[in-house]
Amino acid sequence: MPSANPVVKATLVVVLAAGLIVGCQTTTDPYTGEKKTTSTTLGALIGAGAGAAIGMISGHDAKQRRQRALVGAGVGALAGGAVGAYMDKQESELRAQMRDSGVTVTRKGEDIILNMPGNITFRTGSADLNAQFFKVLDGVAQVAKKYDKTIIEIAGHTDNVGGSDYNRQLSQRRASAVAQYLMSRGVSEQRILTAGGGEEHPIASNSTEQGRAANRRVEVTLAPLKEG
Repeated sequence: MPSANPVVKATLVVVLAAGLIVGCQTTTDPYTGEKKTTSTTLGALIGAGAGAAIGMISGHDAKQRRQRALVGAGVGALAGGAVGAYMDKQESELRAQMRDSGVTVTRKGEDIILNMPGNITFRTGSADLNAQFFKVLDGVAQVAKKYDKTIIEIAGHTDNVGGSDYNRQLSQRRASAVAQYLMSRGVSEQRILTAGGGEEHPIASNSTEQGRAANRRVEVTLAPLKEG
């Protein structure tokens, strides 16, 4: 059976996520009076679309080339049954590090996806990391260095407010900012791929504020370095 068209896949993700938004529950912030999506609902929303666009942006060939380069540089790859246990342990440690941070951890097959909402990571329209987010990225770097048999894909995404070219550039700058910070904490540059998806890969409808907030994100995917 032929594989589904990537555009169709992306559309299905948006439709599903939009449906979750329609049925989402909100609470009122006691300090600001603003309506906010509950963490449970937002987690379900992000989980539905997390990681869906990584391959479309960076391309599978780029990932395979990076894998071959790492193996050629002497980084040992994981064999067969060792992959699952290795990623399970890494996922458990990342979940512990990300607890109460606002970052969601989603498992998609062998990959682990960290979804970093733009409103806690960057100021609006800026690619400068919020200082209070450094501790979170320090946690990511700590686990990434311990589990070095992974490729790290960092993809930036935006909502559809503003021009598409500007959004693509902004999303790339944000992905690069996260990559640079991880490298400054000792994560090898050889393991990292970055991509800017702009507004082209939403996980929710841009017709609502909740949807736009979900789309403004950086996704960090940790994929196992496998033999063969």
